[in-house]
Amino acid sequence: MTDGWNWRRPPTAPPVPGGHPSPPGSPWWTDALNDPWRDPQAPSAVVLPAPAPTGGPALDPVPDPDAPRRSYAPILLICLVTALLAGGLGGTLGFVFAVRGGYVSSAGTQLGASGQQTPAVAERDPESLAGVAKQVLPSVVTVHVTGAIGSGFVVSADGYVITNDHVVDGAGTTMSVSFSDGSTASAKLVGRSPESDIAVIKVAKSNLPAVEFGDSDAIAVGDPVLAFGSPLALENTVTSGIVSALDRTIEAGESGGTTRYYAAIQTDAAVNQGNSGGPLVNAAGQVIGVNSVIRSVGGADTEAGNIGLAFAIPINQAKRIAQDIIDTGKARRTVIGAEVTTGGSTATGARLRSVEPAGPAAAAGLKAGDVLTKLNGHPLQDGTDLIALVRKQAPGAVVAVEYRRGTKTASTSVTLAADTN
Repeated sequence: MTDGWNWRRPPTAPPVPGGHPSPPGSPWWTDALNDPWRDPQAPSAVVLPAPAPTGGPALDPVPDPDAPRRSYAPILLICLVTALLAGGLGGTLGFVFAVRGGYVSSAGTQLGASGQQTPAVAERDPESLAGVAKQVLPSVVTVHVTGAIGSGFVVSADGYVITNDHVVDGAGTTMSVSFSDGSTASAKLVGRSPESDIAVIKVAKSNLPAVEFGDSDAIAVGDPVLAFGSPLALENTVTSGIVSALDRTIEAGESGGTTRYYAAIQTDAAVNQGNSGGPLVNAAGQVIGVNSVIRSVGGADTEAGNIGLAFAIPINQAKRIAQDIIDTGKARRTVIGAEVTTGGSTATGARLRSVEPAGPAAAAGLKAGDVLTKLNGHPLQDGTDLIALVRKQAPGAVVAVEYRRGTKTASTSVTLAADTN
């Protein structure tokens, strides 16, 4: 039973001709356009389903959120393993090349900054200190005597070596030398000059590298020098310094022994016990002196050490004496033919205590009591200066002398001679 205000779903009616069937479960019936309750003023409209697309790109399907998702874990794992393998291989290759190139140690720690590689053989400038040392060291020897060592240097290919007299003093027949390459050879004494502190020994070895001699009269204060030797038994030692002074008068010797006089080359190159007899070399690698004496603040010889005051016998004097020893077995001593007063005098100059009647001084007009104030322009403080400077000269040399006699001053030339003793 129905009325105009109560509604219920009408039964499914057969399709109206020209109409559209109602979809199952639709609340509308097929003759809805003939609905008596329809607003007569409303336009009529028929809603038709949209036709299926017949052309154009297909629409992306809408994923079902409830569908099971695909896992990307295997793909990510493969990428990670590949990256690790590539990085490890690259790091290993880089490390190997770095080690071979010397930039890191085999332990993996880099030491120092990378830079230009050191050449396989570093070449030193022959005029550099290293170049001079390389040139001279093969000619330097360590002299081994009973209970002590000293130094020396080769002056001829057949084995003659110059050293200090005090190095070989008491050596007897037991003597040997060692070279910078570690080889050794026996040696024998050729001759000595105790008053000049020069000795010559002969090494039982041939084809030796000899030093080159310089001119000790041509050096100047401030010139660079190298001292070679075996200080404190440290063989093949090289030290550097400068010429500190020239013609420094040295009077040395042990109590009761021979007193040695020479006008020395003073240097601040480090020299210690064991350097005695070694060469003092100029910047050209030429020997200009024989290291002999050091000045020290120690009270005993065993306490003596370098304080920058070392003294060398000029090579012109040492070479001349060595040549005499080699040629004749003994050295000539240069004299002026007078005795001088040494020590205790406050007057400046070398006072002649006596003059030999037929000696060089007498021939030049000098007399006992004269005070010599200069020799070749070098001021004389006392008799020690005169002895040292005379012995520096060769026999036959002519020297200029200034002297004082009473209140008068005068000058003369003296031709020095060799001692006949």
